[in-house]
Amino acid sequence: MTVLIIDDDAELTSLLSEFLRREGFETEVAHDGAKGLEMALAGHGSIVVVDVMMPGMDGFTVLRRLREKSRVPVMMLTARGEDVDRIIGLELGADDYLPKPFNPRELAARLRAILRRVELSAAAGQGDSITVNGVTLDPASRQASVDGRPVELTTFEFDILLTLMRGVGRVLSRDDLMEQLYQRKSTPFDRAIDVHIAHLRKKVGADRIKTIRGIGYQFLRSSSDSVAV
Repeated sequence: MTVLIIDDDAELTSLLSEFLRREGFETEVAHDGAKGLEMALAGHGSIVVVDVMMPGMDGFTVLRRLREKSRVPVMMLTARGEDVDRIIGLELGADDYLPKPFNPRELAARLRAILRRVELSAAAGQGDSITVNGVTLDPASRQASVDGRPVELTTFEFDILLTLMRGVGRVLSRDDLMEQLYQRKSTPFDRAIDVHIAHLRKKVGADRIKTIRGIGYQFLRSSSDSVAV
């Protein structure tokens, strides 16, 4: 498990690298966005940790360009209280975010949770494709289509949609999704699931994913879906 850390704070990256190595991770470091992007695209890192605020190429630009070519998991480091930074990061395809300052143990725990989900998803990816209400997901190839049209999904969007489709007709709460996909409970200020769902509704159609206010989310069947999934 190699973590690529992209942050211009040399002291912080040194401390994080030392801590993560003690926790069993390998680490690589880039102190500017351009170099970090180059390393990430070259396959350095099973997961990428990138700071939003960097001179030159900022973290958002790194993430945007990385997502054009790679689905490697990305953890964003954001300024505490900057909710807009977290939402923008998620909309650009980040898998999770952590506000500064943070406890390194929480970072390690979140990195493990993301990597565990990726491993489990890959292990389960040999199953048959699933089609509900015009949406088809192929877990083996991680490809998605809507009414026969290919749709690009991030790793978390794919896994959230697959979870909803496998439970078609059943309402899944935010806590259900957080625990299944992030291995932690949601908090009142945690917008990760909400932002991913909003993106999914735009990509697959708002009429396919119903929001049950105060409860959770439900993937809907169409009238032509006659076989249980």
